[in-house]
Amino acid sequence: MPNRLSRRQFLQTGALLAAGIALPASDLLASDDWQAGELAHLLPAASHERFLIKASFLSPLTEAPRLSVNGKSVVGQRTDTAGKFWRFDAAGLKSDTVYTLQILGANGRALCATWPLKTFPLPDAAPQRVRLLVYTCAGGNPDAKGPGGMEAFRSLAIRHALLERGLSYRPDVVIANGDHVYQDQRTWLESASPTIRKAATDYYNQVGMFDTTQAVLGTANEPLLKKMVDPQIAHLYGTRLRSTPVFFLMDDHDYFENDEAEENFITFPPDNFDLTLARTVQNMYFPEFLPERSRSLILPGSNAADRATGASECFGTLRYGKLLEMLMYDCGRYLSLKDRHAGLVPPEAEKWLLDRTRGSDARHMIHMPSTPFGWSAGKWREWYPDVVVSDEIMAAPPAVLSQRFGSVRGTNMRLSTARQKYMWQSGWFGQHQRIVEAMAQQKRPAVMMSGDLHATGWDRMTRSGDIDLRANPLHIILNGPLGTGMAGWPSGPRGLGPGAPGALTLERNVKPMEKNGFSIVDITPERMVCQLFAWREPDPFDAISRLEPYDVLEIPRG
Repeated sequence: MPNRLSRRQFLQTGALLAAGIALPASDLLASDDWQAGELAHLLPAASHERFLIKASFLSPLTEAPRLSVNGKSVVGQRTDTAGKFWRFDAAGLKSDTVYTLQILGANGRALCATWPLKTFPLPDAAPQRVRLLVYTCAGGNPDAKGPGGMEAFRSLAIRHALLERGLSYRPDVVIANGDHVYQDQRTWLESASPTIRKAATDYYNQVGMFDTTQAVLGTANEPLLKKMVDPQIAHLYGTRLRSTPVFFLMDDHDYFENDEAEENFITFPPDNFDLTLARTVQNMYFPEFLPERSRSLILPGSNAADRATGASECFGTLRYGKLLEMLMYDCGRYLSLKDRHAGLVPPEAEKWLLDRTRGSDARHMIHMPSTPFGWSAGKWREWYPDVVVSDEIMAAPPAVLSQRFGSVRGTNMRLSTARQKYMWQSGWFGQHQRIVEAMAQQKRPAVMMSGDLHATGWDRMTRSGDIDLRANPLHIILNGPLGTGMAGWPSGPRGLGPGAPGALTLERNVKPMEKNGFSIVDITPERMVCQLFAWREPDPFDAISRLEPYDVLEIPRG
């Protein structure tokens, strides 16, 4: 009797065949024997006319290296003081073209082997498909420990295995949505939890502390920063993504703090030192967003003098011909505290989001904020006012409650708006509603992919406050966390995993899974197919190399 397909295999096979997409099982990458030479890491960004590459070397270079692009030389720009980190900006390229690249020393000596990298199609071209690999929360020093010595972040072996399984599907683009670095300072050292404070104190006693009275570059802060970040980015990626354009979106931990608001401190918007740390890491390790003709250079964080011309640090566009336009937005750096006039993104960025949602001619559009729509973990910097409560919290007098008390475990843990979230701004949900309404009014499906919540899953939003979305439900997807360790799942410190806020109606109302994973997203003119992958103990480590999607979401364009 022939073998029967499982429901998961049936869903995967049917959705991909319907989309005209070949099954990827026979299209896996061969082992990578590329000669990296003197490179420590390399991450490239691309558009239809430009490459922006960030690289570091095993040893400092005293003279500027050069990037050869089909024989044309591009001089590197140093991004640290020691000469280990360099930026290469190659402009004036032809669209939809494979270029041969190589990095050479100032004397012409090859510092690595050649490699290919392809530009995107023209913005008005009509490509027939694009494949994305999307995930979140890839950062974390593998040597850091959580409370009681618990694993704080996944080992590099696990992260490498997950990343390589995702890359085995040969994506055209990799998107890492926030939290590339976990190196919180005050929110670890001043935590309400004694075990977290002790773990943080032990860790910083070992690696050292920043001197916030000094500059980041050119002081003892610089080698300390590299010591902290190298394992989280350079050692994680190496040169694996040299031929796959990347988009790295920043979130709260990339500013060296968790997003918290309490009586003794509020971490966002970031203070000057934390902002400088974040900008320095981005400048050295991963590319900013390249310019796109429909995104204004006056958006905050754009076209800074110390960055590549026209690059944006916080707001990005993936434009893949007329097939796809993806809008990416940092919901932390420019957060405002103006009550009903507040926003998680500034007014100029909101206008850009609304204008593009209403006016783009792309066949498919995806919003990708760093703070998720659709679910809440009861944290401060969310679109929603819900907090985690228990029977004990609800019975306590309001005067003794604080944001920290709300994180204490109790009986019957749940999300609620019956208690006020300290320093939450009503304008955040107002901005949420304006974005949701614009997305629902599209003639194409409304799709939003997010990260941050250390979970994987999907649902459809059919109501948001007083907005009825049933005519065009908002598809919401959590793409999966790459590096979250056993101490990092929301159900641990907060006692409750992510769930639906009270203001929303979700069609499935299925809680996301707290598992490591990623998503493979295939887009054709007719549809979008999102395959969600997940792994966590007790599944064995070697199961990662054979990982198959646990669910498949198909979104027809019609």
